Amino acid sequence: MVAMTEADTVLPPDRPLTIDDLEPLPYNGNRFELDDGVLLVTPPPMAGHQHVVQRLSEILGAARPANFQVFPGLGVQLSRVQYRIPDIVVVKAGEVGFKDGSAIKPPALVIEVAPPSTAIYDRNRKKDVYESFGIESYWIVKPDLEKPSLTVFELTRGEYRLVAEVSGENVFRAVKPFACEIVPAVLVAGPWES
Repeated sequence: MVAMTEADTVLPPDRPLTIDDLEPLPYNGNRFELDDGVLLVTPPPMAGHQHVVQRLSEILGAARPANFQVFPGLGVQLSRVQYRIPDIVVVKAGEVGFKDGSAIKPPALVIEVAPPSTAIYDRNRKKDVYESFGIESYWIVKPDLEKPSLTVFELTRGEYRLVAEVSGENVFRAVKPFACEIVPAVLVAGPWES
């Protein structure tokens, strides 16, 4: 058996990449996404990032009605040249189609845990992409140990509207896609704190 390495993988240089071009890429822990046919490669998340994703998944999973599902790291195929892997995807059962293990219709909620290195991209480009796809709610978590925060956007008449910004011990009481309470400080609390 021969293992394919990144050096063995040749992507077409003469056109935008499509979702089909991602298929032969090696599984190496990196996230491969497409932004209008341009390949984005993100390294595996660090422990603190994964901790926040796990905490959020647990909170959402405990609060969700039976007709919702919570998926960490589920791919979302927005078009043939636009493919994203949010940190958490919440879908309403029966309302989101799946193809090759990815959502192909707008989820009810996507969440990005945004360290400083991706914060501008997450708050601008990703927000625009998710908005144009019709994703009802978009949350951005800033996992800063000193001042963690949550920014919440909801779709109103085709555009995202900022509905909440909370930090530290403040509570965000979500209504969409279902009722739950999120405290940013709880999301980052962990064994690495001094």
